Amino acid sequence: MLFIVGFGAGGETGMTLEARQAIEQSDVIAGYTVYVELLKPMFPNKEYFITPMRKEKERCIWAIEMAKQNKTVALVCSGDSGVYGMASLVLELAKGEDLEIKIIPGVTAACSGAAVLGAPLSHDFAVISLSDLLTPWELIEKRLMYAAMGDFVICIYNPSSKKRADYLKKACKIVLQYQSPDTICGYVKNIGREGEEKNILSLEQLQEAQLDMFTTVYIGNSQTVMIDGRMVTPRGYLL
Repeated sequence: MLFIVGFGAGGETGMTLEARQAIEQSDVIAGYTVYVELLKPMFPNKEYFITPMRKEKERCIWAIEMAKQNKTVALVCSGDSGVYGMASLVLELAKGEDLEIKIIPGVTAACSGAAVLGAPLSHDFAVISLSDLLTPWELIEKRLMYAAMGDFVICIYNPSSKKRADYLKKACKIVLQYQSPDTICGYVKNIGREGEEKNILSLEQLQEAQLDMFTTVYIGNSQTVMIDGRMVTPRGYLL
């Protein structure tokens, strides 16, 4: 049995009961270094297999091979395993295998971060990653442009890194072609973990924000407002 488990933001309280049960049933837990370190205090007696970033394929192959040897394996991902997670890669690699695979959903950062800020995703929204490791920047630009043109709230994953220090600023410039500089935006760092930090600011101010890979960014649409210090996108019920 191979469980592909989304365990939420990383805190114990943000993990679903189904995710906890899958991990508890597993003989071994496989995952990215940072994610495994979050789980070890909760499941100290488990065996772990760890690979660093950019070794996702090797990690998935190992999990598949262990499951084929009748081990019960939990391949873990933060957030939801099907949202920028390992679920699609495992299904690609295990194509045609006689293997029981169960995908366990988790609370993705878009949802958990939104709850910290208020209710920014109450209307149509798009989720876009600024990481160009697997997606050409030209395509990311196009997606940002059309999302802004369509007046979607935009949730941004992977806004910046050492190699991509100016990508968030580039993204904001694209959105500013279609949205006001005063558009309400927000971000949350380390969602559900120690050091959690939130901020609500304008689109113009967001351009200069110094953020990292563990931050989720929200760019409001033309209807997004501040209500009692919270970022809110009305659904339209009071119109």
